[in-house]
Amino acid sequence: MLSADDTPLQQLAAADLTCDVLVIGAGTVGLAIALRLQQDGRQVTVIDRTGVAAEASRGNAGALAFTDIMPLASPGILRKAPRWLLDPLGPLSIAPAYLPRIAPWLFHFWRASFPERVKASAAAQAALMDLSITETDAMLAAAGASDMLRSDGVLHVYESETELTASQASWQARAEHGIAFTHLHGPQAIAELQPGLSPTLVAATFLPAWKTVTDPLLLTLALARRFTELGGRLRRGEALALESVADGVVVPLAGAQRMTAQRVVVAAGAWSHRLARTLGERIPLETERGYNTTLPVTAFDLKRQLTFGGHGFVVTPLTCGVRVGGAVELAGLDAPPNFQRSEIMLAKAKRFMPGLATEGGTQWMGFRPSLPDTLPAIGAAARDARVTYAFGHGHLGLTQAAATARLVADLMAGRPSALDLAPFRPQRFA
Repeated sequence: MLSADDTPLQQLAAADLTCDVLVIGAGTVGLAIALRLQQDGRQVTVIDRTGVAAEASRGNAGALAFTDIMPLASPGILRKAPRWLLDPLGPLSIAPAYLPRIAPWLFHFWRASFPERVKASAAAQAALMDLSITETDAMLAAAGASDMLRSDGVLHVYESETELTASQASWQARAEHGIAFTHLHGPQAIAELQPGLSPTLVAATFLPAWKTVTDPLLLTLALARRFTELGGRLRRGEALALESVADGVVVPLAGAQRMTAQRVVVAAGAWSHRLARTLGERIPLETERGYNTTLPVTAFDLKRQLTFGGHGFVVTPLTCGVRVGGAVELAGLDAPPNFQRSEIMLAKAKRFMPGLATEGGTQWMGFRPSLPDTLPAIGAAARDARVTYAFGHGHLGLTQAAATARLVADLMAGRPSALDLAPFRPQRFA
């Protein structure tokens, strides 16, 4: 089995300081892009300040959420937000001291919640998901990781029929985009798909097209291994800025080194907007800080991923254990983790899954890069078309990595895009 030590980042040597294509970020999105560009015959170097899958790609929920087309910004969320925000450990929280800094993002989030914008975002998301389905299969095959795919679907569970009824607008929107689902009523019907749940869960919705991977860390490591096997260079380096010069793009690094590339892809997750700012672009990227606890594999006989939408968390069966996590904490990159959030989710999971053994877990917090309309930024920098942005996927980075890689490769090759990229323009918030 792969481990993080199988793909160590080498230090930059003098020969690494010039390259054809430089990808900044060794998470799932960055490595998917690098591998796809290799297929086009490009010579690619990937740099990361920390390591392969060191951030959100390491400990996410492992979902290929192809049916998750509804944006976080919606009238329904705005109705719930005041109640949630009163609870500092609820599904959505904003640190009071962080409010002045996040105010511009919240303004764009509010605008993105207008009904016509929600409809447009859902349509764009659905198109990206359709592309993700086919491209993910191809990416996994290219990485020799097809056996990491699970096709068990997902079960959204509810504590009341009223809660299910309140969600009907989102299910109708999915139906309009051809997404299949089945509503289940009563604990017995739910138990046929997942035994052992509390009888207080009286309704559910099953989506068969939702998939998961056996372990998101191991998948990202498999991408990295295949990339290096094909001659790709994977190096340690912290990019500090982007500078346009006549013969390329210069990237100053921590430690006083400078790289020069003919093309640069910014896929640095929650840190990407800092690089965009050095080119004069203020892209409203925020950080959905997500928390989880990974329990031993014997903690519960989990048949498929479970989503507790009313409480903002999911439970996923992985080869490394049973992972309980989720929630959205908007607190930026610098605040220390608040692992009480992990403990609250674990306690709730125990309430809904009475047989869950909650001992022996490992806690984790990751930074999910989030744009106000839940759509990623995919496209060229305004001031230099040799720089391509590919970030802001929020909790859908794993899901949309392969599709993003296809779109970036098409852009770089000058081919017609597989999708209309207008909804994903990095400059759409200007």
